Amino acid sequence: MRKSPPIACLFLDIGGVLLTDGWNHRARKRAAAHFKLDWAETEELHRLTFDAYEQGKITLDEYLNRVVFHRARPFTKPAFRRFMFAQSQACPGMIELVRRLKRLYGLKIVVVSNEGRELNAWRIRKFKLDSFVDAFISSSFVHLRKPDPEIWRLALDIAQTPLPQIVYIENTPMFVQVAESLGIRSILHRDYESTRAQLADLGLRDG
Repeated sequence: MRKSPPIACLFLDIGGVLLTDGWNHRARKRAAAHFKLDWAETEELHRLTFDAYEQGKITLDEYLNRVVFHRARPFTKPAFRRFMFAQSQACPGMIELVRRLKRLYGLKIVVVSNEGRELNAWRIRKFKLDSFVDAFISSSFVHLRKPDPEIWRLALDIAQTPLPQIVYIENTPMFVQVAESLGIRSILHRDYESTRAQLADLGLRDG
């Protein structure tokens, strides 16, 4: 029986895999409560604006001007940004797992992520993601956004790794389906233990 080729490259999402989501529904709800914003109005303005921010077409300042600071507020933009950035936390065990696997197997690590530029750059620095990630295919950097298949095709071009040697870890079922339609073997991430077990089944054992 022919053995599968060894895994040489991991494609990873950031939000929901390595870190909590940067600016999701729950984080926005906390911000609305903390700063006493009209939730329905803020969410509608967010819905109309956020895609452009994640694709790198507008800056974070422009996003905040449209969604929060379109009228006078009793708080400052820097205070809101600090609150926004502080919502990010590391997902238990995941960064350490990826670091160990990279060290043990010499893996290439490529992020494929939907994130706005300023938030993405802050998260990369804060959690030292650039110390083990080889390439960031972030939506705001490449002006493509999941589920557009072109963002994964770009990641494949940059990774220059044979398709059978790549595994993608992603927590959004639709994005897993799109990646798999391109032939990218994928793991739907639910938690540290189940993802660790699935990677071990593929030959990436960390202990």
